Amino acid sequence: MAVTPVILTVSGSGEATAKRIAAALDSPLHGREGRVREADAFFPDALEHCRELFASGTPIIGVCASGILIRAVAPLLGDKLTEPPVVSVSDDGAVAVPLLGGHRGANRLARQVADALDGTAAVTTAGDVALGISLDEPPVGWRLGTPDLSRNAMARLLSGCGARVTGDEARSAEWLWTLPAADPLATDRDVVAIEATLSLGRPDALVFHPQRIALGVGCSRNCPPEELEALALRVLDEAKIAPGALMGLFTLDLKSDEPAVNALATKLATPLRVFTAAELETETPRLANPSSTVFAEVGCHGVAEAAALAAAGPEAILRLPKTKSANATCALAVAPRPVGDLRGRPRGRLALVGIGPGESNWRTPEASRLVAEADEIVGYGLYIDLLGPLAAGKQRTDFPLGSETARCGYALERAGEGKSVALVCSGDAGIYAMGALVFELLDSDRGSSGLTDAARRVEIVSAPGVSALQAAAARAGAPLGNDFCAISLSDLLTPRVDILRRVRAAAEGDFVVAFYNPVSKRRRDLLTLARDILLKHRPSDCPVMLATNVGRSGECTSYRQLAELDVNDVDMLTLVIVGSSQSRILALGDGPRMYTPRGYSNRMKESPNAA
Repeated sequence: MAVTPVILTVSGSGEATAKRIAAALDSPLHGREGRVREADAFFPDALEHCRELFASGTPIIGVCASGILIRAVAPLLGDKLTEPPVVSVSDDGAVAVPLLGGHRGANRLARQVADALDGTAAVTTAGDVALGISLDEPPVGWRLGTPDLSRNAMARLLSGCGARVTGDEARSAEWLWTLPAADPLATDRDVVAIEATLSLGRPDALVFHPQRIALGVGCSRNCPPEELEALALRVLDEAKIAPGALMGLFTLDLKSDEPAVNALATKLATPLRVFTAAELETETPRLANPSSTVFAEVGCHGVAEAAALAAAGPEAILRLPKTKSANATCALAVAPRPVGDLRGRPRGRLALVGIGPGESNWRTPEASRLVAEADEIVGYGLYIDLLGPLAAGKQRTDFPLGSETARCGYALERAGEGKSVALVCSGDAGIYAMGALVFELLDSDRGSSGLTDAARRVEIVSAPGVSALQAAAARAGAPLGNDFCAISLSDLLTPRVDILRRVRAAAEGDFVVAFYNPVSKRRRDLLTLARDILLKHRPSDCPVMLATNVGRSGECTSYRQLAELDVNDVDMLTLVIVGSSQSRILALGDGPRMYTPRGYSNRMKESPNAA
């Protein structure tokens, strides 16, 4: 999924240039607090903010010194094939320098910036400089079929070899005509063989595929994935079409959650797009095999053929009509020219994102990436605010406390419209948060949940987050070093009798206990009752940690003995960790630390030489 670049500036001297770039690229502008007057979002620390954007996969165009960007992302560098583009621009806009990701869009972004500012794109990639082309970053609508050969091919071209472009699509590959042509009499040793073709092409040639082919599929419910895959590969083989020539995989929206369809899209490394029955029905006059039976079942006279034709456009023709297996159908349509802007809509995605306690350093790169990729962010307003600049420019929908069901239902419905939605939660989305409610809604019958069928077909992904108990435990030391459990003392959803039963079980089992939601404005007694139950099974001086706003402004941690635990010392934002009978407080130079032994000391006494 493409991510819009962020324009970043750290000083007032570059603000005007940054605004011009943001307007030209229709991108959000992020500015340094106290130094930039107007921006879509502000950040306090440039290095930290750059790292967060880079880790989330967001392209960065920084109107600042190159060194700032380099120092920021250097600790994260690893795989140039996956890292996002990073471009630095001088304050006056005279020079745009692609620092990273030249072959993943940075060179293109630098040229766009230079064009918008009448500046210079300081591209240093050898192929771009000498030949004006990057073989491993073909134009939109083309795909490189033999990426392993691109580096050697470019090196040979730079050393003086000429290119010989052949193949059934050579005429439409105008962008390759700029390469130095090989002498017609040159031997193969002095020629770089390049093939533009819809087929697989020669294994020893640099092969480029125009994405002109739409693969339409249909299948019965729970069709075996291996059956659909085998049929699709057979169809491509019969039509002599390389998977790289596919613009995408297309089907009826009712099939968007079909495991076989999604597995095939993953196998072919191609996007999945869907159409409504009404949209497919408009293709009926062009179908080779219209079916009244299919119409009676799904509301259109064909799925595979219609989806392929709808995707390839009004000038498309069927390359291969519907081919059937026991449970699946496939068809191919060919567009007159490469397609970069896909028709249809994607299968919607709902990302359950745990953002941790709130501090950006404790937010996982996966969580940041899912937020960066989202079309819309949904959640409790405070949690969205904690995302800071990462949420800037995104459509956001805030819900108050107490509207959790409406919040999850809304997020599912928006994803059902084909959107990528991030449902943000503090801590971990699957721990006392919205993850369970989303699945509960999907698991309930249609009448009680009110969810549409489209909402039930969305993709659900979960990003783990640092939970409150992990954050508090890290501040304490290692209180969860041995068996532990978490218990919520909120009786809004769990009966009090069940809460107390669980507390008794934890007390009898000598578990370290993390109490979530220890008190509320009206509920003041359950923590006291839990304390008294625990005191029956562990010593009065058992250590207790109170952790409030960990990782946020106003953080406060303190320790008590269990017998001294007072409800008046606790509020709704406090997590209470009660140690087991084995937990200890250790006085260190930088303050007390709480830990629970795992039992290694006993083993060391039994076997001093044990590893």
